[in-house]
Amino acid sequence: MTTRVRRSEQRRRRVRSVIRYVNRSLSSGFGSQDPTSPSLPNYSVYIKTGSTGTSDHQATDTWSSLSLSLSLLHYWRSFSLSSLLLSEAAATMDKGKKASPEEEHPRKAFGWAARDSSGVLSPFTFSRRHEIVGVITEVGTKANKFKVGDKAGVGCMVNSCRSCPSCKQELENYCGGLILTYNSVDTDGTMTYGGYSDMIVVHEHFVVRFPESMPLDKGAPLLCAGITVYSPMKYFGLSEPGKHLGVVGLGGLGHVAVKFGKAFGMKVTVISTSPSKQKEAMERLGADAFLVSRDSEQLKAATGTMDGIINTVSAVHEIAPLIDLLKPHGKMIMVGAPDKPLQLHVFPLIMGGRILAGSCIGGMKETQEMIDFAANHNVAADIELVGMDYVNKAMERLANGDVRYRFVIDVANTLIAA
Repeated sequence: MTTRVRRSEQRRRRVRSVIRYVNRSLSSGFGSQDPTSPSLPNYSVYIKTGSTGTSDHQATDTWSSLSLSLSLLHYWRSFSLSSLLLSEAAATMDKGKKASPEEEHPRKAFGWAARDSSGVLSPFTFSRRHEIVGVITEVGTKANKFKVGDKAGVGCMVNSCRSCPSCKQELENYCGGLILTYNSVDTDGTMTYGGYSDMIVVHEHFVVRFPESMPLDKGAPLLCAGITVYSPMKYFGLSEPGKHLGVVGLGGLGHVAVKFGKAFGMKVTVISTSPSKQKEAMERLGADAFLVSRDSEQLKAATGTMDGIINTVSAVHEIAPLIDLLKPHGKMIMVGAPDKPLQLHVFPLIMGGRILAGSCIGGMKETQEMIDFAANHNVAADIELVGMDYVNKAMERLANGDVRYRFVIDVANTLIAA
């Protein structure tokens, strides 16, 4: 009981830290486009919420889906896409006059935001907005990668320097000038407000095309959770059929890692502190084996059997017993982010020639590759669809670990502009 209470409190602390993070950026909102707003910048893609599509989530031109990785909440709405480059505001600045935030982002968005230390979300109107999945309804005159009606999405980043070695290698996620979709200062000096809104304006380079077969609501979390596990699996050679993959933690990241591992044709073993998750892991998600990480006999029997491990746990935990599960030259990749340092015993790494590494999402080319692969192999996130008025309750449930495995908000049907 003490351990369970401690883990629950750790979750609450992480959620509170996310709420504070969102508070600092005033989060973002959901709502409707101002019909009197000016036309799109040249390279722009504009996103707007509309009505819900058919009950089986077939694509229409009026709905979409959105994910926010930090809060583990994902939102459903429609939009059009657009780029921030060569905007009318930029032209104004070229003439020597600095444009105001209102001039640079003239289209108003409506949504919900956390605006004080309580973390409670409420209606909010603002000028900037990011991170969406949906259907394109408008493009700028020089945006040529997308057309109206395309299904598309915006993930965790909306800009980068585009000139550093990382960017030139299509690893924008490791750019020193990376602009995140939320709580970052963009190149024009304005704050990015995330995707809790009815619209978004993004450079077409940072837009992902969604295949027609990918449902937007279940596909949206893949722009965070999906690419977070897919990228290291590909980079470290953990995508080869027949290899043995360990997945530590069966949550938002872990359940997607299991699905990708099986789609790659790998043997997949889930490693968890909760014996109760065995049936879920093996019967529902298709894992081949299950280990209870607190059971030393189970771990001993599996010593040296795994080619690689994707560690998704964001709480403080022992990693030495997990390293022992690796074969010589095996790799454990950390994609969870504990808020305190972990203890590392180097000897098992040295004696086995093993690798301990980290990974953070993926570049735009790889994110597109991931979505295409997922669509072709029926990989999607497991979600729970809720209304906008349920978002604060969802945060409470998130703090208690009561979600399987991502919340999705039906914005089109439940957001009402004030």
